Amino acid sequence: MIWMKIAVVGTGYVGLVSGVCFAEMGNDVVCIDIDEAKIKTLSAGKTPIYEPKLQDLMVTNTKAGRLTFTTSLPEGIKEAEVIFLALPTPPAEDGSADLQYVLAVADEIGEHLDHFAVIVNKSTVPVGTSDKVMDAISAKNDGDFDVVSNPEFLREGLAVDDFLNPDRIVVGTSNDKSKAKMAELYKPLTDKGAKLFIMDTRSSELTKYAANAFLATKISFMNEIANLCELLDANVDNVKQGVGSDTRIGEKFLNAGIGYGGSCFPKDVQALHRTALENDYNFSILDAVTEVNAYQKRRIVNKIKHHFDDKLRGKKIAIWGLAFKPETDDIREAPALEIISGLIKEGAEVHAYDPEAMDNVKKFYEFADEVKFHDSMDATIAGADALVIATEWSEFKNADLEKVKQALSSPVIFDGRNLFDTDSVKSMGFDYHSIGRGKANV
Repeated sequence: MIWMKIAVVGTGYVGLVSGVCFAEMGNDVVCIDIDEAKIKTLSAGKTPIYEPKLQDLMVTNTKAGRLTFTTSLPEGIKEAEVIFLALPTPPAEDGSADLQYVLAVADEIGEHLDHFAVIVNKSTVPVGTSDKVMDAISAKNDGDFDVVSNPEFLREGLAVDDFLNPDRIVVGTSNDKSKAKMAELYKPLTDKGAKLFIMDTRSSELTKYAANAFLATKISFMNEIANLCELLDANVDNVKQGVGSDTRIGEKFLNAGIGYGGSCFPKDVQALHRTALENDYNFSILDAVTEVNAYQKRRIVNKIKHHFDDKLRGKKIAIWGLAFKPETDDIREAPALEIISGLIKEGAEVHAYDPEAMDNVKKFYEFADEVKFHDSMDATIAGADALVIATEWSEFKNADLEKVKQALSSPVIFDGRNLFDTDSVKSMGFDYHSIGRGKANV
């Protein structure tokens, strides 16, 4: 049984995951993108991004006839009851979200929409964007439609599970017909216990930015605590345990490390800060969050420089991990890239390995020509003067440290993700530098 006919405009990370998962829920889904090469790839059963479970579900639902792909927006939105906009909103030079792609599609929808449909902003957009989309469509179309906000809360690496088993679904609309349609669409999930919050559009739009900015704040705060731990000879793991057990705070997003990255936190913190400035409000906490995160990415390079007495020229430094987090090939704002850039500037010879993200680094970063990429953890560390761990992939956590010690020219590890027990690693003879666990000089 087909639950509902849906169109998803944009096959980036959010759009593709949403389209595949809506099809898995039993809907008839058309995914639309202007990139012909991408549509051919998707139609052939291959996903352009790495996300666990996504490709298998895409192939299954394509074969079942519930999921199709097209470059034609008029064709894709024909008879669609709900049209999702999952389009890029990259930061402009001033930090605000660039809405050109969202509004361009809204304009085209206005030209071709010939029936009632709920237009849903799935992209992360500033407060007031739904009004702008409504105006853009209305300029070309005097028919009956509504524009709704429905922000996504997907974690890369866990996106499929997050979509199909959400802890909450947020919908912003004051239109009774849209409320009923969105409740019907998400009924398979709310029947399983997901909470549906229907609110005004502007509150819905702000909810996504507020959530990401708060999580980014928790990360930066704990990194500040970790840096203080190193000055006081305290252990951030113990502090995290004591703080995280407080139910008012919670244990998530309290891991100390080398800063956050990805497509959401940096962009959303910046956009929320810009929104505040445009409304004559100084959101000073976000200034601090951004500053701490930038410093944290640089700090491990300072640790490496200090260890080698500022003499990194010619040193072979191995990097494990390039993606901003495990289980994704996303390298946007990844701390590893800042570390690599800093090491290259100091004259170090950088060798790198990541299970999924190496091709993206080669494709998008000029300094990739100066990095030697390897197809295994072992090959990367052979003869290296030090190992830097920048992403917490499970295969790194399970590394045979005795083999690592034998492969390195000197047993030095800079662990930016606190993967190993400090006492155990040091007892093996490693010079082990982690984040916020014991006395440090920088």
